[in-house]
Amino acid sequence: MMEDIVHRDGASLAALIGSRICHDLINPIGAISNGLELVGMGGASPDGPEMSLIQQSCDNATARIRFFRIAFGSADDARPIPVREAQKTLADHFEGTRYRTEWSIETDVGRNVVQLAYLAVLCLEMALPQGGVLMVDMQDGALVVEGRSDTVRADQPLWDMLVSGIVPIPDLRPADVQFALLARLCQDHDIRPQQIVDEGLVRLRLTLPANDG
Repeated sequence: MMEDIVHRDGASLAALIGSRICHDLINPIGAISNGLELVGMGGASPDGPEMSLIQQSCDNATARIRFFRIAFGSADDARPIPVREAQKTLADHFEGTRYRTEWSIETDVGRNVVQLAYLAVLCLEMALPQGGVLMVDMQDGALVVEGRSDTVRADQPLWDMLVSGIVPIPDLRPADVQFALLARLCQDHDIRPQQIVDEGLVRLRLTLPANDG
C-alpha cells in the first residue's frame, strides 16, 4: 500500500514537472512560429527583424532547456560543473527578463549541488513578482540563495511545505513544482532548508552534507 502511494506521488510529480517545462517553453516556441510566418509572407532579409525574432527565440528556448535539464534532471549526478558553465546557464535562463543573476561560487561544484541552487532560484523568483536580483553563493558549507527586490511577496504555504518537507501533491500547481522537488531532494539528503523573508529580501540556506559541495 505504501509503495503504491509513493509510486502515485512520484508519477504526479513527474507530470507536474512536464507541465512546468511545457509552460515555460511555449512562449519562445510560439515566437519562432510567428517569425517563420512573417518570413513566409514574403521576401524578408536574413538580417531583418523577422530572422532576428527567430534567432532570439531559438536562443531563449535553448537556454531554458539547458537550465531545465539540470534543475529537473537526475539528482544523483555529482560530476562537477565548471563555474563559468553554471554561471552562464543561470544567466542565460533569465536573459531578457526582469531578473539579474549573480553566481558567486568561485569553485566547480557537483551537478547535484547546482540542481539545488537552480531549484532554489526558481523558488525565490516566485517571491519577486516585479523582478530583482537573484544571487547564489556558498558560505561555511551551506548553499545560500538570495533574492532582493523592492517588492517581496512570499507565498508562505509553499515555503512552509519546503521547510517541513510535507508535499501535498494533489493540491500543487505546475508553476510551483520546484518547491516540491526541492523539498523532496532536501529530504533525501537530510538537508533542512532555512528561510528568511524580510523587507526587500528573501533568503534560502541549505546546509550541505560533508560529502557534497
